[in-house]
Amino acid sequence: MSAIQTDTNATSALVLFSGGQDSATCLAWALERYGRVETVGFDYGQRHAVEMQARLAVRDGMAQVLPQWATRLGPDHVVDLTGFGAIGETAMTTDRAIEVGARGLPSTFVPGRNLVFLTVAAALADRRSLDVLVGGMCETDFSGYPDCRRDTIDAMQQALSLGLDKPVPIETPLMALTKAQTWALADRIGGAELVNLIVEASHTCYVGDRAHRHAWGYGCGTCPACELRAAGYQQWVAA
Repeated sequence: MSAIQTDTNATSALVLFSGGQDSATCLAWALERYGRVETVGFDYGQRHAVEMQARLAVRDGMAQVLPQWATRLGPDHVVDLTGFGAIGETAMTTDRAIEVGARGLPSTFVPGRNLVFLTVAAALADRRSLDVLVGGMCETDFSGYPDCRRDTIDAMQQALSLGLDKPVPIETPLMALTKAQTWALADRIGGAELVNLIVEASHTCYVGDRAHRHAWGYGCGTCPACELRAAGYQQWVAA
């Protein structure tokens, strides 16, 4: 994590929460650290809209598997960004093949998605008097997404701080972790119960498959998100 993002006086956080493995782990990480934690989700017309239901199941389960911090979990917010999602016309929002394009970026890349998410989250956090934004962006496994790099997050942090005329720290606890290390982090925070919640309730599959159950959770097993999650789980179990 970048040194400039740390705020030792922060007591509250807003977690960018999709309901996937990474954001679920980030929510647990935030609950461990902050006395007040809220979540925000974004409906941008994603094909894997099942994540909007999965995120509620993960939130509910989090209070059960981490009862010592259940009172820290505050309200959830959902922001309608379907208009933005329609602009991208990517494999994340339309029925098209998942492949690498001419620019070397996967067709699942939604241009500017994290930039928009962070801007909206910062505005919400300002109104809710929340100190820190927490996101599951990961540079190690960023899968070709340039808006998941810490350099991008640092630039957004500076722009948002200038635009809101106050510090806007953006914590990215998974930034330097592999998927195997992300599984290990969840295990360290909440043990087998948290890992099981992430396996059973979180959703990562790009095509929204909840019919096929694997050791690492539900998904098609062949899209890039499933392959990354499965490989990380296998590496963690084998370690």
